[in-house]
Amino acid sequence: MSAPARNTLGSEERIKSRKLMERLFNSGQSQSVTAFPLRLVYVRIAREEGRVPYCMMVSVSKRCFKRAVKRNRAKRQMREAYRLHKSLRPAVGDDETLLMAFIWMDSQPHDSKRVVKSLCRLYKKMEEKS
Repeated sequence: MSAPARNTLGSEERIKSRKLMERLFNSGQSQSVTAFPLRLVYVRIAREEGRVPYCMMVSVSKRCFKRAVKRNRAKRQMREAYRLHKSLRPAVGDDETLLMAFIWMDSQPHDSKRVVKSLCRLYKKMEEKS
């Protein structure tokens, strides 16, 4: 009997380099889907040596929440929803990496259940678009 897959979010799965962020937002090939209060910007790129198939980042604008406590809570909710629902992510090929940016769009806080529902809807819309 094999051990169940762990729902972790390691540092190798996060987009931290400016180069990858520029490829995601400035490449002209990125696509976007929206499920209120979240927006997902994504692009498929060729996988480099040692890179994982999925890389993600979260963003909450200061325009949405002036206080850092509220921004941090929204980011924590998005990361947790992503971590718990990794199995719903669209499939990628062996030679590609999916870069994803989850962006908070509303100026009001939402409960975690709403964030999870929005993330699941984003995945469904993303699969329909592909």
